[in-house]
Amino acid sequence: MDHVLARVKRLTKKPFFKLVSDHTLYENTNVNLTTCVPYSPGHNLDEDSWFKVEQFSQQSFCIGLLKNDFDSKDYSDLKKEQFPNIAYIFAVQGEDFYFQKITSSLFIKKKIIGFGEAVEIEGSSNRLVINDQPDAIYFKQSDALVFRNLAAISGIFKGIDALYREATQQEAETFLQAEFVDLKNNYDASKVSKPNRRRIALAMDSLGKLSDQERVDILAYIGDYCDQKIKFDQTIKKFEISTDEELKLLLYGIEQRFYTTLFGQERRLANSVQPVG
Repeated sequence: MDHVLARVKRLTKKPFFKLVSDHTLYENTNVNLTTCVPYSPGHNLDEDSWFKVEQFSQQSFCIGLLKNDFDSKDYSDLKKEQFPNIAYIFAVQGEDFYFQKITSSLFIKKKIIGFGEAVEIEGSSNRLVINDQPDAIYFKQSDALVFRNLAAISGIFKGIDALYREATQQEAETFLQAEFVDLKNNYDASKVSKPNRRRIALAMDSLGKLSDQERVDILAYIGDYCDQKIKFDQTIKKFEISTDEELKLLLYGIEQRFYTTLFGQERRLANSVQPVG
C-alpha cells in the first residue's frame, strides 16, 4: 500500500505525520537510474535528465527516515492546525520515497469554480498543490537519490549543499593571488560572483591534480583560446583579470572546456561537461 506523509516544521521528535494512505501520488515519474548523471556542479542537465547520488544512506546528509524500515503504523495522522507548517511531503510508493519541498506559494485558500458533471462554487478551503514531478526520489534497493535541482532539496537533506561547494572568501583571495593572475581595475575577491566562487572551488581542485609542466601547458592552452578576450602576457605568464567575465573564462580554461570540432575546426566552449569514460 502506498502512503503520503508530511514533515512538520519546528518538531524534532516525531516530526512526520500521515496525510493519506492507499494513494499513488506520483504516477507518471519514470526514472532510469543507469542514465542518471552522477552529480557534478559543472553539468547542466538535459530536460529529461536527473542527477544521482549513489550509496546515499552512507552520506552524512541522508535522513534517518531512509535508513530505517518504513512502517506506516509508526506515524500519527496530521492534525488540521499543523497543515500550514508542512516543510515537505513524501510519498512512499513500494519501497521508494518521493519528496516534494513545500513553499507558501503551493498553499491555496480561495473560492474555486469546480467543473465536474455540473459547475459549482467550492468554498474557501485549504489546498496544497502537488507538482507533476517530485523534487527528489530515493530508490531503496539501489540506495540512490535522484534529483534535478540541488537548491530545491537542501532544506530536506540538511548538508547536501556541500556537493555544491563555493570557494570561501579566503580561497577566492588565494586564487586571485596565484602567480598566473594579474588583477586590474581594482577587481578583487569581493567582486567575485557566486557562480565564479563555485568555479574557483572546482578550478582549485583541478589545479591540485596537475604537475608543474601540466600547469604550464594549461596556461598556454587558455592563452591560445582566449587571446581575443583575456590579455595574456607571454613574458610574465600572467592573465590580466579586471572583470567577472574574464575570470569566468580563465576558470573555464582551467577546467579545459575549450575545444575545436573535428570537422570544420570550429572553436567552441562547453557550457556543461560530463565524463564519458
